[in-house]
Amino acid sequence: MSRNYHSIAFTEPVLEAQDQYGSRPAIDRADRRLSSPRRPGIGAADGSGSAPNTEAAETDGLEQIKDPLGRAERDFIAGRDGFYLATVAVGGWPYVQFRGGPPGFVTVPDEHTLAWADFRGNRQYISTGNVAHDPRMSIIFMDYARRLRLKIFGVATINDVRHQGPSPSASAIPGYRAIVEREVRVEVKAFDWNCPQHITPRYTAEEVAPMLRPLRQRVDVLEAENDLLRLRVASPLADPENRPSQPQRPEDQ
Repeated sequence: MSRNYHSIAFTEPVLEAQDQYGSRPAIDRADRRLSSPRRPGIGAADGSGSAPNTEAAETDGLEQIKDPLGRAERDFIAGRDGFYLATVAVGGWPYVQFRGGPPGFVTVPDEHTLAWADFRGNRQYISTGNVAHDPRMSIIFMDYARRLRLKIFGVATINDVRHQGPSPSASAIPGYRAIVEREVRVEVKAFDWNCPQHITPRYTAEEVAPMLRPLRQRVDVLEAENDLLRLRVASPLADPENRPSQPQRPEDQ
C-alpha cells in the first residue's frame, strides 16, 4: 500500500464504517507502519528507507507527496491485457468499464505515470466525457490466475491523437487491429494491493495452453491408435498382421 492511499480512500464516512465493523485498529496499525499520509515526508513509499520524492500534487485540496510505483507494480502492469476503469459523471454517478488490449498496451513511462493507447470502441465516449469534467479516476488491474489485484488512484490527461499519432509511450501494438483515437496518461496518486481472498482463479487461453499441451499430445496418440484399430476391424486382410500365410511351393522347400 502506498502512503497516500489512506488519505484518498479513507474519508470520514469510511472511517466511521471501519469503526462500526471493528477494522479500524488493524488499519490504524498499518497506517502507522506506512508512515501515515497525514504526516508526509516520513519514510519512503516503497519501504526502501530512501528519502521520499517531495514533489507535491494537488488532490481534493490536499498537498500530497507523490507515491512512486515500485518494480513489482511496474512489472505487474506491463503484463496485463486489460483493466477496470472508474470515472464519475457530472451528475455524480460512477461509471466503470473494461479497457483491454494485448499484454503490454499499458506502459509505465516513469514511476509516477501510466499511459495507454485508447482504442476505438462503441463510440459512446462516456469515460472520455467524464474525465473532461473530472480528471480523477480509479483503476483496477487483475491477475485472476495468480489471484492478484492492484488498485490505483490517478489524475488523467487525454490527448486526441487521430491526426498526430500517439506518443511512443502509448503507441498502438504491432499486429493488433485497432484504431487509436486518444492517448491517456495518468498521474498516479496512490495505489494498493488487495488480498487474494474471494478472487476466483480464471485463465486466459495463453495461460491454459501449456497445461493442455501434454493432454493434447496424448489425445493425438490415442486418435492414431484408434484409427489403426478401426482399419483392422473394417478390413482384417488389410492389416499385415492378419494376412494368412501363403503355403510354400514345392520348389521353395
